[in-house]
Amino acid sequence: MTTPFSQKSDDIQNGNHTLLYQTHSPFARKALVFALECGLGNRIEVIHQETSPTNRNDRVFRANPLGKVPVLILPDGMALFDSDVICEYLDSLHTSRKLIPVAGTERWQVLRLQALAQGICDAGVAYRWETNRRPENLRYPPLAEGQKTKLIEAFDYLENELDPQAPLNGGQIALATGLDWIAFRELADFRTGRPRLNQWYEDFCARPSMVQTGYSGQTHDQGQPSP
Repeated sequence: MTTPFSQKSDDIQNGNHTLLYQTHSPFARKALVFALECGLGNRIEVIHQETSPTNRNDRVFRANPLGKVPVLILPDGMALFDSDVICEYLDSLHTSRKLIPVAGTERWQVLRLQALAQGICDAGVAYRWETNRRPENLRYPPLAEGQKTKLIEAFDYLENELDPQAPLNGGQIALATGLDWIAFRELADFRTGRPRLNQWYEDFCARPSMVQTGYSGQTHDQGQPSP
């Protein structure tokens, strides 16, 4: 399935890029939202690919030996992965204010927020395996609770530390797409009792880049979709 962002450029330097994508991946969405916020949406052909550790996708494995999306195929055929590398690359293609600052305290603040967002997604994925995707007799409840604790602690940290007035940056994109995935999968409540985080999340989700890229679909494990 190809998503609507598929216009191509005539310029080899500004030429067509192909993004191997997944409509229910927070990591893939982060890369696409980043591209849209950089004004690069018309230079990327986005192709949906289903991936799962239990359901091999040969096309993705040919581009990324880890078999994961997102993968950005450059005009010269080089494949970039993972989402952080892709975002750094995309930030090098435009001349507007960089979404990942190049130096100073601001850079480390943005990268720290990006790392926290990545950790939230990683914990959410692990929690979902132990509560939904893994066969029930193979689940380990203490591990599930440990992953959920990471989520709750991260949400509380963000309520106190997130700066809602900070200019748009890559860390915010990672966080918004990550939180929206947590909500999409109904994994944990980050909104109740956290008014600052909730308001920031609602405001960010109203951005056109987020509205255009809403989550859809289900994971397919061994040919069967997982709720």
